[in-house]
Formats: sequence, structure tokens, C-alpha cells
Amino acid sequence: MTGVQDGHWGGAASPADLTRTGQGTAVGHGEGEVDELTRGVFRELANHIAKGVVIVSARHRGLDYATTVTDVLSVSWDPPTLLVSLYSLGRMAEAVEASGTWGVSVLTAGQRPVADWLAEPGTPLVGLLDQVPHLRRDPEGPALIEGASAWFEVRTTASVEVATHTLFAGEVAWMSAGTAGPPGPLVRYRSGYSALD
Repeated sequence: MTGVQDGHWGGAASPADLTRTGQGTAVGHGEGEVDELTRGVFRELANHIAKGVVIVSARHRGLDYATTVTDVLSVSWDPPTLLVSLYSLGRMAEAVEASGTWGVSVLTAGQRPVADWLAEPGTPLVGLLDQVPHLRRDPEGPALIEGASAWFEVRTTASVEVATHTLFAGEVAWMSAGTAGPPGPLVRYRSGYSALD
């Protein structure tokens, strides 16, 4: 098995080297764990997918849960349906599963501090949104981030575990253009944030 040994890639190219040279790497499934080199190559290549940045939120046990997400997908227009991928063992997946209703706030480039704060591991659950301007349509509904370019409230219709994540699909129960003006959307690309005009 090829992997990192003493800070080196065991005689093999690093993930960055492999992605630059076009050598490629085979991915074996069903043979036990994927080795570290393969995981690194996948992360490097998957970071080439530009993604919009959103906050997914839910209200559970009287508390606000919210996290930064880039894996959200518009699945269908009829009925309007969204899908989000959340780490299965995380508190956000637990909150979405338990509440059955979740919010999506599409961030603008000017909201990078919000994305950074809610992406931090170990953020406190109590007072999580105290410093984040937000609103809600229902006292027990999900928080929606002020200044976002669009808002959605979603009711879960299906969920499935895939590898380390759970995919939640849901019908949009309410949606609105947000209050954002310029700048354009916040985008995640190559492990960093950027803006689109």
C-alpha cells in the first residue's frame, strides 16, 4: 500500500504531482480502506469543482443548529426539491433528521466571515448565531441568514447514507430572494473562497 511515510509519499508522487502530470491513479473498491495517497488525490481533484456556499440550518430541542455547506444540489423544479450532503456523525445531520425541516441561505461574497465561523469545528451550540444576523419565519423554524442572496425552507422527504455522509432530499416549502445586493455569490474553489461578479 502506498501512503505517507515520514512525511513523504512512500516513493510515489504526491497528490498534487499526480494531478499535475495527468498520470492518474486507480481507485480500488471492496479491497478494504482506500490508502492515503488515493484519498489525497481525490481531495485534490474534487477541489476543482467550483461550488456555491450556503448555510444549512435547523431548529432542534430549542436550539439553532447551522453549518457551512458546499454540497447542496437543486434536484428538481417540479416539485422544487433540494438535496444536501451532511457528515452522518455530525450534530447538523442529527438536527436535520430530527426536525424534518431545514433552511438554506445562499451566501454572498461579503458573507465570508459567516461561512468561516459556521465551518469551524467545535463551535459552541449555545449562542451559535448570537453574532450572526438572522431571521426566521416561525419561532421554531430554521434560522435564515440576513443578507443572503436567496432563502429556502425545506421539508425532508428522503435520506440515505452514502459512505461517511447522509444525503437529505426535501421539497421546498417556502423560498424567497434574499436581501443581498452586490457583491455576487460566495464560491468555494481549490480549497479557498472566491467571488463571482
